[in-house]
Amino acid sequence: MKELNFAFKRTIPILLGYITLGIAFGILLQQAGFGWPWALLISTVVYAGSMQFVMVTFLGGGISLLSVILMTLSVNSRHMFYGISFIERFKTMGKARPYMIFSLTDETYSLFCGTKFPSSFNENKAMILMSAMNQCYWIIGSVLGNLIGNVIPFDTTGIDFAMTALFVVIFTEQWLAADSHIPTFIGLFSGIICLVIFGPDSFVLPSLILAVALLAGWTVKTEKSESEETETREKEAEEECQK
Repeated sequence: MKELNFAFKRTIPILLGYITLGIAFGILLQQAGFGWPWALLISTVVYAGSMQFVMVTFLGGGISLLSVILMTLSVNSRHMFYGISFIERFKTMGKARPYMIFSLTDETYSLFCGTKFPSSFNENKAMILMSAMNQCYWIIGSVLGNLIGNVIPFDTTGIDFAMTALFVVIFTEQWLAADSHIPTFIGLFSGIICLVIFGPDSFVLPSLILAVALLAGWTVKTEKSESEETETREKEAEEECQK
C-alpha cells in the first residue's frame, strides 16, 4: 500500500499532463473517423505519445508500410538511447521486465531519474506501479477525448502542440533539479547542429548519436579529473600524516 500511495503522488504531474494530452489525441483520432475502441486499443498496444499523434495521419492518409516504419524509427529512436541506463535495473524485475521496457516513455524515464525512493520501499514494485499508472492516465485521456469529440465539435488546429508543451515543462523541471547543466547544453548543441545539417525531418537520430558521443567523452573526462583529484588528496593526506 505504501508503494501505491508513493507511486500515485509521484505521478500526479504525469496524470495532469497525460489526461490532457490523451484527450488531445482522442479528439484528433475521432476527427479522423475512428471511435473510442480504437483510442483504447492504440493507447494500450502502441502507447507511444508523440508517435500516436503522427499515427493519426498514417491511419487516415494511406501511408505506405515502409514510410510508417522509417517514421516510427525516427520519432522513437531516442528510446534506445535513454533506455540503456535501465537495462540492468529492469533485469531484476522478473516477469515485469518486458512491460517496463514497453512502458518507458520520456515522462516515465524522467520520473524514474528524478525520484529518490525511501530505503524501506520495494523500489521495483514502486517503479512498476508508476509505469502502469502513467499508461492508465494516457488510456483514460485518449478514450475520454474521443468520446468528447463525438459530443462537442472542436477546431483541432494546433492541438498536437500539447505534446511539445509537456516536453518544455519536463525540460524546465530537469534544468532546475540538475547539479550540472553541461549535459543540457550538450543536448541543445547536438540538436541545433543536426537540425541545421539534416533538416527538421531527419535530425532526431543523428542528434541523439552526437549527444551520446559527446556525453560519453565528457563523462570519461570528468571521471578522470575526479580520480586525479582523489589521488592528489590522498597523497596530501599521507604527507600530512608523515609530518
